[in-house]
Amino acid sequence: MLLYCYLLLYTTSAIASANESTAALTEDFNPCCSFPCQHNSVCMALASNSYECDCTTTGYYGANCETPYISTTVVSWLKPSKTTLHYTLTHFPWIWKIVNSISLLRRFLMKAVLKVRIGSIVEPSPYGALTSYPSWETYSNKSTYVRTLPAVPENCPTPMGVKGKKYFPDADMLVETLFRRRKFEPSPIRTSLVFPLFAQHFTHQFFKTNTSKGLPHQWGQQSVDLSHIYGHTQERQHALRLHIDGKMKSSNIGGEMFPPLVEDAQVLMDGIDKVPQEYRFAIGHPGFTMQPPLLFFATLWLREHNRVCDILKAEHPNWDDERLFQTARLILTGETIKVVIEDYVQHISGYSYKLIYDPELIFGAGFSYHNEIAVEFQLLYRWHALMPDDLTINNQAYPIRNLIFNPKPFVDSGMATLVKDMTSQFASKVAGGNSQGVATLGVARQAIIDGRRLRLQPFNKYRERFGMTPYKSFNEFTDDPNMARALEEHYGDIDAVEFFVGIMLEKRRSSQLFGQTLTEVGSPYSLKGLFGNPIGSPAWWKPSTFGGKKGFDIIKTTSLQALVCRNVEGCPRISFEVPVGIAYRPNVNDTQSIHRNDNSSEILMKINRGYHVEDQIIEHSIITSDVQKETAISDSPNRHKTEL
Repeated sequence: MLLYCYLLLYTTSAIASANESTAALTEDFNPCCSFPCQHNSVCMALASNSYECDCTTTGYYGANCETPYISTTVVSWLKPSKTTLHYTLTHFPWIWKIVNSISLLRRFLMKAVLKVRIGSIVEPSPYGALTSYPSWETYSNKSTYVRTLPAVPENCPTPMGVKGKKYFPDADMLVETLFRRRKFEPSPIRTSLVFPLFAQHFTHQFFKTNTSKGLPHQWGQQSVDLSHIYGHTQERQHALRLHIDGKMKSSNIGGEMFPPLVEDAQVLMDGIDKVPQEYRFAIGHPGFTMQPPLLFFATLWLREHNRVCDILKAEHPNWDDERLFQTARLILTGETIKVVIEDYVQHISGYSYKLIYDPELIFGAGFSYHNEIAVEFQLLYRWHALMPDDLTINNQAYPIRNLIFNPKPFVDSGMATLVKDMTSQFASKVAGGNSQGVATLGVARQAIIDGRRLRLQPFNKYRERFGMTPYKSFNEFTDDPNMARALEEHYGDIDAVEFFVGIMLEKRRSSQLFGQTLTEVGSPYSLKGLFGNPIGSPAWWKPSTFGGKKGFDIIKTTSLQALVCRNVEGCPRISFEVPVGIAYRPNVNDTQSIHRNDNSSEILMKINRGYHVEDQIIEHSIITSDVQKETAISDSPNRHKTEL
């Protein structure tokens, strides 16, 4: 009874507060600017400066959807907080060792994880990235990403509604003072360089932003389709295929298999004229030649595809080239998802509990085997701060600028050496601010601008949307008092902090790589996209889809380490975490790197958008290369582009 009285007093106070903030607005302002509707309800502006809150499916009622139904209250009592869940899953290792060894318990918990995580994603989304209300056009037109929360209403007193200052702080100033790295600090959870390179390679298959139009315009399927390996069109796919035994074309350099050269595959690659002639590789994604670090995973998956084709050919000697190719592609899709969940997402989570990829866990749950990419997900995945200022390859440190268009160090070192070097090199810390290398500052600046153009709701609103308590002050948001003071000076109110700025500058969550918000917002999007792949649906997830038991077992036994052992001589150790026996040692260039004039991200973004880039602004590696001095880009200005 006392609890009920307290609840009543609290909600009455909330109504009064919301009414006061709305009353403070003049008739020129949209009353929804103050976000009066609570608990993810929908605000609709009416005549005479009034509004109405739609509480449907929220579990609340009242003028502002502030009063919980009894069932909602009971559930909230029983449901542990996200902080409690996180603490439990990242502590008590002896308990989790037992749980992980008992298949029934492990599967039961994974089913619960999926229910909680995926259940927070609404699909189909009622909001397109450029709309703030449901329409048939929003549902049928997939030329843009969707959005999770409607845009901040137009004609509001401040950019974030009614809170904060009248104008956004200057984006360049924010990037320079709050994002730019002053000193390289290694990842506190020992994240290796393998992780950001895998992340960038993996995400390019479903983030297909049409950069000639800009965010939120996109093209193609919004799913794990391996288009970054096989190409995004039938024409590109066939140009990359050998058309013998289902295999892909390849080249042999130093006795090792690498992707084919452009002269043998005849596909367009961005900026290819700036790459040394003998290293002009043809890869599924047109931008991967510009960024040679991504060549490693492109090569690894190419080798795995051809290896799988040999296995399928032995099992089914009567199958033609087409069926061998298509079945191998399905197997690699399953392998990709398994590695992402059980190695990649596992590392992000920091959990002692071991995650499982088993589509059968959601059979019969009315699950949608379809996926939509939210613009918020695309923005929060700008993890370029993970990259160090220099990459060490075969005992030689290379600034990022010196590796653009220069695959030679990667190829000449050999795959085994690359595995060793990437696994033993630390990625950067991300959370907390001042962690972004100068080479990728342009990406952060663009993300801030994109968020403003899309009128994304404040950072705290996304915390509410995904079940977290909004921060009450800047000192609660960050552990750095200088950062707190700077943010307060720039924004004036914690409820006015922008989505991308909040996602990247928030204090780090213990045992994890990122802050709480990025992890709690990103995880549902990620798991929905992975488990929503059609190969995991009941009609597909069976041995016959993958060429029988042997093909099915390839997926079930795959891990990041297994993938390397199958395709790299000597089975070198690979991991998203630097081995415990390796200590971080500052690079000799670390002290100079923060002063380096490096605009690598701007160069890549310009070429990606179809602009000409003069050769004199590109610095090549200290390793001699015979790059041809050409400024023309062999590209059609109307061709689809994908983002960095």
